[in-house]
Amino acid sequence: MRSRQQQGSGRAAGSSSNGGGEDARGEAAPAALPLCCPDGGSPASDLRIDPGSPLPLGVRDCCDGFNFAVFSRHAEAMQLLLFRHPGSHEPWCVIDLDPARHRTGDVWHALVDGIGWRQAYAYRVFGPWAPTQGHRFDRDVELLDPYALATTAAANWDFRGDATIDRQTDPAPGAASPASPAASPPRSLLVSRRFDWQGVGRPKRPWSETIVYETHVRGLTIHASSGARHPGTFLAVIDKIPHFRRLGVTAVELMPVQEFDARDNPRTSPSGHRLSNYWGYATTAFFAPKAAYGTARDAGCEVEEFKTMVRELHRAGIEVIMDVVFNHTGEGGEAGPTLSFRGFDNAIYYMLDEAGRYRNLTGCGNTFNCNHPVVRDYVVDCLRYWATEMQVDGFRFDLASILGRGEHGELLHDPPLLERIAEDPILRDVKLIAEAWDAAGAFQVGSFPAQRWAEWNSRYRDDVRRFWRGDPGLRGALAWRVCGSADLYQKAGKEPVGSVNFVTCHDGFTLADLTSYAHKRNEANGEANRDGPAEEFSAGYGAEGDTGDPEVRRIRLRQAKNLLATLFVSRGVPMLLGGDEFGRSQGGNSNAYCQDNAVSWYDWRLVERNGEIFRFARAMAGVRRRFATLRSDAFYSEDEVRWFDCDGQPPDWQAPHGTLGMLIRSGESANDDRPLLLCILFNAGEAPVGFVLPPSPEPWRVVFDTAKAPPEDIRASGEEPCLPRQSRYGLEGRSMAMVVSGRARS
Repeated sequence: MRSRQQQGSGRAAGSSSNGGGEDARGEAAPAALPLCCPDGGSPASDLRIDPGSPLPLGVRDCCDGFNFAVFSRHAEAMQLLLFRHPGSHEPWCVIDLDPARHRTGDVWHALVDGIGWRQAYAYRVFGPWAPTQGHRFDRDVELLDPYALATTAAANWDFRGDATIDRQTDPAPGAASPASPAASPPRSLLVSRRFDWQGVGRPKRPWSETIVYETHVRGLTIHASSGARHPGTFLAVIDKIPHFRRLGVTAVELMPVQEFDARDNPRTSPSGHRLSNYWGYATTAFFAPKAAYGTARDAGCEVEEFKTMVRELHRAGIEVIMDVVFNHTGEGGEAGPTLSFRGFDNAIYYMLDEAGRYRNLTGCGNTFNCNHPVVRDYVVDCLRYWATEMQVDGFRFDLASILGRGEHGELLHDPPLLERIAEDPILRDVKLIAEAWDAAGAFQVGSFPAQRWAEWNSRYRDDVRRFWRGDPGLRGALAWRVCGSADLYQKAGKEPVGSVNFVTCHDGFTLADLTSYAHKRNEANGEANRDGPAEEFSAGYGAEGDTGDPEVRRIRLRQAKNLLATLFVSRGVPMLLGGDEFGRSQGGNSNAYCQDNAVSWYDWRLVERNGEIFRFARAMAGVRRRFATLRSDAFYSEDEVRWFDCDGQPPDWQAPHGTLGMLIRSGESANDDRPLLLCILFNAGEAPVGFVLPPSPEPWRVVFDTAKAPPEDIRASGEEPCLPRQSRYGLEGRSMAMVVSGRARS
């Protein structure tokens, strides 16, 4: 972009001057220039510029124009840039914001009349380049509005930031390499908030009825087998609603959908292909849905299409949970690009050390300064926007322990942001889920310092995986996990629904790979197989990856059923990784963050090809709905559950073997004189065992047995075969069964 002196000058009626002088580098500051038109247009007669209002931040549609407001405490001057087209290389108008008229406290603002929807805009901010003091203002960079509701879907975002020069030693931002003439940086867009929700409200499902399905918007439907009308988009998610309903899930958890740069991954695969930032855990615009997930029918259409997706999911009774990444941003570390926050006020938005360098508590180059009052307001404003304007039902917070750290990186006893989110009156009915750890050593599963938050329970994942792999000494751990992890949550005053239970998620192996690989296969990620989780607690059961051995395939299928069955009978909130219900494999890749290809995409032909596991998964979701005791939001009392060994006696919790029985006395019986009894049997060993069944007033009926072939592996209500009056139940090796006595209330 040309410098401002090259762009010419002009003055609009009613505009004001911000004076001249020198900037922080001792260079001549721009002469007073309220309004100029570099492309030769004549906006002076078309636009009216007034001081405007400092609130709300972002852009508000007023009766007399659009009010722009943005925060910067340490800026010395600021310009609002308007572009005739989203992809224009030069601004149509440059509006100087005079501190005397366009600044209130730390907020810069202006009211602009004469522009309309889909207007592209950006900011240029002038201030000191003093990295050791935390300031990294760069007058040569166009900045995204932190409150932008949409961004331009540029085919080739060019962030030309600090990666081109070491600015710790060279204080001249203008020395960076010029932008490619074929590229343009992302710009903010004005988009209308109006939308017809057609009277469809939120499902507002209680936690106890929630079954979460974690998925990636693009990966869900981009494969040719999806049959979607607009593959890889928000609208295509609607096409999969029949599948979600058939499966029985009640909430879809979307991996990051706030704008990010999918091209910011510098790595290449061993074959030389450029890798991507496919998952999107590097947000650049927190209020804006990702433009590439829209149909691109017009600029900013992704906002309306996101709302359409939410409305139709709600119409089907399915909630929407967003995976949000407030722990860091896409600007990275010292060598990263300047996109927004760094250019507006680096010293406020990021945690910095005494030398002005970024505290990297996330492993991603920077750490958002979440407990600074200004940043706290920003995070809450963002959550409120998605919860109200976009009607989102919940949020999963990536590396949420960061939100509980102070400005020096210390873990706070009572983190103000976490409490504020939990107690915010607008967010009171929104689901909150924490990934209760970070890359700086915090691990707060069971001790996350806030009420009303559920947590991803990684202890559940690891203990259940290890138990079914056959690791010795896991009986006690399994019992805790199946009962809702009272050892983790009860002491904190939380209930079982505070535990989001999962055996797989986007991080790590899929369910098919968990039972097919003993070791990760991440070479395609370009990091010599060093990346990804160090331990998956997985096994191949006699082979690695694909095999034609029928016995190995039989064991793998049974183990997948065991893991699914355990998940659905456990108290807490079950979460499925999308595609696990039909055997989706990533070829042993445990860290497919960079694989925007068939490794990550859902092949929908597998629903029919692997129909047995799909049938079992949906039937297990039905079992959970059928027996309310399995999804209760309270911990079991001593009167409700009894554990026993194969001989019917109390178990030796120190024993190494993996056999265990669980008797549940439920209060949901349809007959007050005959209690509903559920008996769940586990056998993680290779050899078959016989369990002495507890006495029951009615015959035991078999609900499921993972060792049996369909349709006997799981039965619908009323179709369960009765066991003869016998005292033992034979359970094959590596299998699990549930028998019931009595009837549940309808």
